[in-house]
Amino acid sequence: MAKKVTGWLSSVVLVLVLYLFLWPVPIDPIAWKPHPAPGLEGDFAENRVLQGMEFFATPNSHGPEDVAVDAEGRIYVGVEEGQILRYAADGSDPQVFADTGGRPLGLDFDNDGNLIVADAFKGLLSIGPSGSIKVLCTEAGYHPFRLTDDVDVDSQNVAWFSDASYRWGVGNHGMEEVFESAPNGRLLKYDIRTGECSVVLDELVFANGIAVSPDETYVLVNETMRYRVKRVYVRGPRKGDVDVFIDNLPGFPDGISSGADGIFWLAIFAPRNALLDRAGPSPWLRKLIYRIPAALQPKPERHPFVLGLDASGKVVHNLQDADGVEFSKSTSAEQAGDWLYIGSLTEPNWGRIRISSLP
Repeated sequence: MAKKVTGWLSSVVLVLVLYLFLWPVPIDPIAWKPHPAPGLEGDFAENRVLQGMEFFATPNSHGPEDVAVDAEGRIYVGVEEGQILRYAADGSDPQVFADTGGRPLGLDFDNDGNLIVADAFKGLLSIGPSGSIKVLCTEAGYHPFRLTDDVDVDSQNVAWFSDASYRWGVGNHGMEEVFESAPNGRLLKYDIRTGECSVVLDELVFANGIAVSPDETYVLVNETMRYRVKRVYVRGPRKGDVDVFIDNLPGFPDGISSGADGIFWLAIFAPRNALLDRAGPSPWLRKLIYRIPAALQPKPERHPFVLGLDASGKVVHNLQDADGVEFSKSTSAEQAGDWLYIGSLTEPNWGRIRISSLP
């Protein structure tokens, strides 16, 4: 009897090993070696400043990934259920402004008062003041958009936006792109005046947040799976140059925006994960992690995190909530007046905090 049990257990173990190491998976991971994580110290020292946020619920919905404020001070958020919710300037009276039927992520207003939306499923959209929806573009450079992510509109009515991946969509919350960690992302632009849509920079690793510089000579684009922000010069004498604005961040950079006084507000989704860093140089290990049940895969910490960066990429504000009880998965930080609005990919609310109250 003991021999039969031993033989059965050996067979189970063999099948499990074969599955974990040899079962086909759709991802094709790229080997890369992250810099050692900087840790939550120095410029990134752990704190609980964001516990001072004021929160506003998203009724019967969740995931207000980005926040935008119109000329009248009204507040807009896009939620997982496909709706754009609009609030009064004080955060009261939430109403459905529009329903894209997709997953609205990045939001920004153009010069004519239309809300430009990066919708993960529908592409780049324009929503008029009455809530009418127009599709602006869904593909560029021989690839359809699979995960249209963030958008920032400049004074010339050019929408700069990201396609996080032309290979993977959001069916598994982007985890294929996380484990593959390949250069499938792109920075794009859409000229609202002419209707021209084009690729500005490709081979980005999970292209995410977008911010146009105050003088509009360069655009910042986050590479989430490389823990960095790239700077792409789009006008002026350095047009065409690309460099790294800030590197080796302590977490996964998500949204970024231009604020007052030349400050860029960078939302960090969560602190870095030691297992994912360790698996960076080992594609086989990332395939193994992908094969295990989702419940056992690495999970982001509940730790909202926002950095304020000056024009040289230096940290001038460090806002966190290391406890993460009320809020997590910070995906955007947008300044309007004295308020900093913060969105989340998954929470049933969004928050704001007065900039004048920051330490």
